[in-house]
Amino acid sequence: MTGVAILGSTGTIGVNTLDVIERNADAFDVVALTANRGVERMVEQCLKFSPELAVMVDEDAAHAVSRSLREQGSTTEVLSGAEGLDVAVTRDDVDQVMAGIVGAAGLAPTLAAARASKRVLLANKESLVMSGALFMEAVREHDAELLPIDSEHNAIFQCMPADLHGRRRQGIRKILLTGSGGPFRTRDPASLWSVTPDEACAHPNWVMGRKISVDSATMMNKGLEFIEGCLLFDVEPDAVQVVLHPQSIVHSMVEFDDGSVLAQLGNPDMRTPIAHAMAWPRRIESGTERLDFFQMTDLHFEAPDFDRFPCLRFAIEAARAGGDASAVLNAANEEAVAAFLDEKLAFPNIATTVEAAMAEASSQPPETIEAVLVADQKGREAARKAIRDARASMQSTV
Repeated sequence: MTGVAILGSTGTIGVNTLDVIERNADAFDVVALTANRGVERMVEQCLKFSPELAVMVDEDAAHAVSRSLREQGSTTEVLSGAEGLDVAVTRDDVDQVMAGIVGAAGLAPTLAAARASKRVLLANKESLVMSGALFMEAVREHDAELLPIDSEHNAIFQCMPADLHGRRRQGIRKILLTGSGGPFRTRDPASLWSVTPDEACAHPNWVMGRKISVDSATMMNKGLEFIEGCLLFDVEPDAVQVVLHPQSIVHSMVEFDDGSVLAQLGNPDMRTPIAHAMAWPRRIESGTERLDFFQMTDLHFEAPDFDRFPCLRFAIEAARAGGDASAVLNAANEEAVAAFLDEKLAFPNIATTVEAAMAEASSQPPETIEAVLVADQKGREAARKAIRDARASMQSTV
């Protein structure tokens, strides 16, 4: 049995991971589940999967989970805070860690899992975007395994003759990173000023959390994936090309020097890459609906419009700039998206906030986790100022 710890078990990635585990109960053992504040769902998951450990980042939520589990006769141990997350990913009976915590909050436990020589199933792209070479060095130094869960990077991994650390093999010409274009691919840009959070979160193909759904609407998600792809597969930015593919059937492609292009196809369902990475190099049942080629009447591809999606352009520029630009970009985006979801910022101002913060980036790459966190804080402070300025400007025109 493979022991699994899930960071963010109550979120979309966590729920899908548990679904895959349930379908392959003879192969995987749920050792640890973690979440932020989702008490009710965590209790349900603990009663169903009987993990050895449950961790709630929020201390009050941990007390509530512990009390509820005791009342129902569960023996699951409950811990709280960052220390609890560290315990969850470093246990001897944990073989692989699903890193599904959204945003910068996932960096520390994901890095701890790599340093503990675990198989890290990376669904938290922000961890790698923030820490860059520092994270990849930890994977190599501690002989960890790093497998991508993003459908695009998992597709590339399946098509690309690369080892676990992503070192590039000869003969690869280009990575073709696909993206749907989100809900606003064809919408009049002038109308985006009135976009609501619910509209931005209504992705046409994927069911995701609200933050990543907004990132998809701005195409910042694809920008973060661009940065992640360069790091995972050890390629320069010029070797990665973003291709819009509204149907989300082709999840990404790899072009080779001889003209061949390998693509990974499938219905848009996160259980496919989750099952692939959990069982690699074997194949297991995922529960995903099978692709019906006779129902596929059209597969469309187009170049991204950087005027419509400036966040994608900023991310590509950050990948080329190096230094701490990616960490600053990610931090500013998190602040801007949070403000938009709280209805304190207009949708187009997500991009202007990120652009303003990028002026604070430096050419010095962070060499320690402390330096990463300094860059993260720098990006957040710059973003908060830009958000205040944008709100003041909007109020002055009303």
